[in-house]
Amino acid sequence: MWLGFMVPFRVPKTKCLVVRRRGADGRIPVRTLDRGASSSAAAAEPAGYPGGSYDTSLLVKYEHYVARHIWFGEERGPKKELKVVGHGLKLTSRVPLALPPQMESWVSRFDLSSLQKTSLNKIDTNLVSAFVERWHLETSSFHMPFGEMSITLDNVACLLHLPIRGIFWSPQDVTEELAVELVVDYLGVSQGQAQSHVRSCRGSYYKLEWLYDLFVHHRAASSWAYATRAYLLMLVGSIIFADKTFTLVEARYLLLFRDLDGCSGYSWGAAALVTLYRYLGDASMYSCKQLGGYPTLLQCWIHEYFPTVEKRGENWKPADNCGLPRAMRWSYRQGVLKVDDLRPILDELTHADVIWRPFEDHRAWCVFDEICLYRGCLKWGETVVPYLPDRCLRQFGYRQYVPSPPLDCMMATDIDVDWISYHQSVIAVIGSSTVATTPSDAVDGYLEWYYCVSHPRLVPPPS
Repeated sequence: MWLGFMVPFRVPKTKCLVVRRRGADGRIPVRTLDRGASSSAAAAEPAGYPGGSYDTSLLVKYEHYVARHIWFGEERGPKKELKVVGHGLKLTSRVPLALPPQMESWVSRFDLSSLQKTSLNKIDTNLVSAFVERWHLETSSFHMPFGEMSITLDNVACLLHLPIRGIFWSPQDVTEELAVELVVDYLGVSQGQAQSHVRSCRGSYYKLEWLYDLFVHHRAASSWAYATRAYLLMLVGSIIFADKTFTLVEARYLLLFRDLDGCSGYSWGAAALVTLYRYLGDASMYSCKQLGGYPTLLQCWIHEYFPTVEKRGENWKPADNCGLPRAMRWSYRQGVLKVDDLRPILDELTHADVIWRPFEDHRAWCVFDEICLYRGCLKWGETVVPYLPDRCLRQFGYRQYVPSPPLDCMMATDIDVDWISYHQSVIAVIGSSTVATTPSDAVDGYLEWYYCVSHPRLVPPPS
């Protein structure tokens, strides 16, 4: 069985590496019992997929992932890359160089000022798509040839300068009737105009372009509260809450900005991460052809950790930073590689190709917060995702061990309580590890286990 001999480390041989004939779905079925064989002996011989996983207890949804289909030469469609939501170009014209002081005060109070300038003008859809193919929602991580990696709360804090501490938001349901009432009360729109607009959106949504027009109108009229709410809703709807419609934002998000004079106290960093995790999970499936969320966050994360993968446009060097969000370091450069060019390149990456702790020179402006090592569920609205830093400990400077099985967030009942009392989970995460002696440090047996439960490469070896 090919395990990739272009990497400098030797993948241990393991009993999991069993070659058996696969069925029509690509899966290797569990062999039926031979006469006189014991059930325990049959259970010890694992089922699996060509190229992994061989032990299917971890990636239980693997049958539906695009990664499985790619192994057999099956693409999502005529276009191999995803359609990616990106509002960067529009935001360059919609975000003013400076807000009126009355508005800037409110935007700062909500801790959202940094979002105004972090978006890339364009997204390298091939680069982003190549990484999405390696995402697995069970583990909330990218499965690389050398182990798992993920976008962490610390990454969000450094790249976007959003607060990661704070409360999770649990919104009320917003009907079309309530969506109308909200814009009448909080955006200064007439009843007739509100009804007409919501009707045109065919649901409880507002158009981003319409919100921008309201912002311009109310700013000219010095109606600062209305202008600020329209601006903030357009901003988060274009960035951290961008969905796959490309043009709309959910009406319920206006509820976040009803009280402009109260400090929001929200964990905007968790909100951005939950939304991106959700859309990464969707886009990792073979049937999905679009990616929502904030692709700038993903692409800048790739640039920070993988300096040799594709072109990177730099606005300044880290040493020249003067406290700006780290995402502003990067600018769009047209990539030359397509998705199928990038797949074998990512397959050949080793731990030595990774900058494991790229933000250490950014700590003067973004101090590491131990809550980033919280292991549990994150939520925003109705979306709940597992956040599992024990699967990517090398990104935090710790030796990687074989992690515990992922959390089942469907069974979680006290997520807010767990988040507030995060210390206990942090102790559990780092208590089983030690400080890494090398950036890619891992315990003996980690790679052996990983190659059993993962599908670390997407391209099969030449026959």
